[in-house]
Amino acid sequence: MKNFKPWKKYPLIAGELAEVDTLIQHTIQTPHQSLQAALLTMADNGGKYLRPSLLLLAAHVVGKVNQQTINLASSIEILHMATLIHDDTIDDSDLRRGNISIQAEFGKDVAVYAGDLLFTNFFDLMLDTTTEHEYLVRNAQTMSHILNGELGQMAERFNLEQTFTDYLNDIKGKTAALFRLAAEEGAHFAGGNAEQSTALANFGENLGIAFQIVDDLLDYTGSAKLNKPTLEDLATGVYSLPLLLALDQPELKTKLLPILNKKRQMSVSDMQLIQEILVNSAVIEKSRKLAQEYAQKAVDCLDIFQNNSAATLLKKMPQQLLKRSF
Repeated sequence: MKNFKPWKKYPLIAGELAEVDTLIQHTIQTPHQSLQAALLTMADNGGKYLRPSLLLLAAHVVGKVNQQTINLASSIEILHMATLIHDDTIDDSDLRRGNISIQAEFGKDVAVYAGDLLFTNFFDLMLDTTTEHEYLVRNAQTMSHILNGELGQMAERFNLEQTFTDYLNDIKGKTAALFRLAAEEGAHFAGGNAEQSTALANFGENLGIAFQIVDDLLDYTGSAKLNKPTLEDLATGVYSLPLLLALDQPELKTKLLPILNKKRQMSVSDMQLIQEILVNSAVIEKSRKLAQEYAQKAVDCLDIFQNNSAATLLKKMPQQLLKRSF
């Protein structure tokens, strides 16, 4: 795959993630040419393999990586790919990480089928990997949490009274649930006990929350102009953390309401004015502090483990996510 591989910095998991890479390529095969082209494009333009890295490092913290953990790391990334394709289709997004999205390049019908096929790939790989009923249920529940998070976000569109608790519940589902599953499965299938698996699951969840908050921050601070997905979010009434915090402050709310009340009639200049109001307020720093708090909660979850190379890498992961610029 052509995607950026930051794990090359970490020899501990470099070889294992190469195995994950190979298994994903082998798994997402289909005789349907248009779907195959879409799937390979998605894989090549894919992400940083953060979730598989998390799963494998969690396995190393408590034991050793085995074929089960390689399979599960692959399944986690395949599920993640499926959700991204469907998200872009629903949002009508033209871009995904700077590259043309699957739905924009191949059309919505191919994108929907590609996402559906990845979901079946995910479950096939799970069924080939384990017969443990508890973890088959856990994977199904995670998919439900992801969907409920997305549905919660949809239900809150244009809601000017949305609270931080509403926002937190949504991102625990749509983002943090997969982080939690990755860390928990890595620990369990490497031989970790219940206490260790729970500690790493909690690490994953807090890491996922911090990750999403940083994502929301970068929407407004990543460049001088709002990127297209952020403009789409504002235009469709998806209000992320910095904007919610601003609406909780009477002075800022007074400035924002006349613009936000335009709803779908907001212009690009209206949305850029929202960005200017937020960037020149205290909500950016408040959002950053919340991300730091969840990053520290994640690190604190690792206190039960003795230091080894994997635990050290996991402890560094939250701070690395806080510093990212994309």
